[in-house]
Amino acid sequence: MVKIKGIYAAGMSILNDDLSLNVEKTILHSEKIIDQGCHGVAIFGSTGQAQLISVAEKIDLLNKLTLSKYKKSYIIGTGFNSLAETINLMKISLTLGFKKFLVMPPAYYNYEDAQVIKFYSKIIESIPDVEIILYNFEKLCGYKFSKECVEELVKRFPDQIIGVKDSSYNLIESLEVENFSILPGSELKLLSGLEKGCSGIITATCNVTATLSRKVYDDFFLKNPQSQNKKLCEVRRVFDEFNLISALHTFYAKEDSIYENVLPPLRLLNEIEGKKLIDTLKGINFNLKPSRAA
Repeated sequence: MVKIKGIYAAGMSILNDDLSLNVEKTILHSEKIIDQGCHGVAIFGSTGQAQLISVAEKIDLLNKLTLSKYKKSYIIGTGFNSLAETINLMKISLTLGFKKFLVMPPAYYNYEDAQVIKFYSKIIESIPDVEIILYNFEKLCGYKFSKECVEELVKRFPDQIIGVKDSSYNLIESLEVENFSILPGSELKLLSGLEKGCSGIITATCNVTATLSRKVYDDFFLKNPQSQNKKLCEVRRVFDEFNLISALHTFYAKEDSIYENVLPPLRLLNEIEGKKLIDTLKGINFNLKPSRAA
């Protein structure tokens, strides 16, 4: 049986006007989208600006996240290039009761499968009691997991390498590993992925599609007619026209101005882009209240 399945949002990080992390509102945001239908949230993924947030702020949030009513529903992203920092944050998370991690290979440097296997091997040798979801996103880190690399990692570490977030979409069709989760990074792949044996999704836009995504997921397993997949895919396609972080913060800022704060070099959508986003969503009759988000 797979160790992770369902609808997961790549959580957003909420920032104060001075660009410090607002820990309380970040946690409340995650709890809200779980209430709306997500099975859980990946904290400090790329959508959460993880690479731009300080170590101290991450640790502060993790300490307070232990008090969340949904503590067992979180995946912790690491967001570091440094092997040592990755291991240290995972060790701290483990002491606080978090065991599932979303870990991407380092960005910028050129390397191949053998070096990726060594990177994850070093992590697991240092902290064996972890469950790792590989983060396959060539656009962000410059490396794309091969089928063979994933198979080798699972062969060596069947208890620790439990799944992959596939945002490069090269593994959905080809990878077949027993007791291993494949979670595409887009709602466009949710239904087709479930039909191919995937376990769910982890996506940025589940911050606004939680209810729709959960309906599609539940209807698939209940063998009900699919009434919401078309609308779900329409919404995702609208957001795909923009930088997802910029679009999500612009969308939420319509209700709460604190979402206007993003860390440079990120930005909100400009006035023309923002109007296009909202007008297009209105055009497909998508509820524009982020608090309802469906």
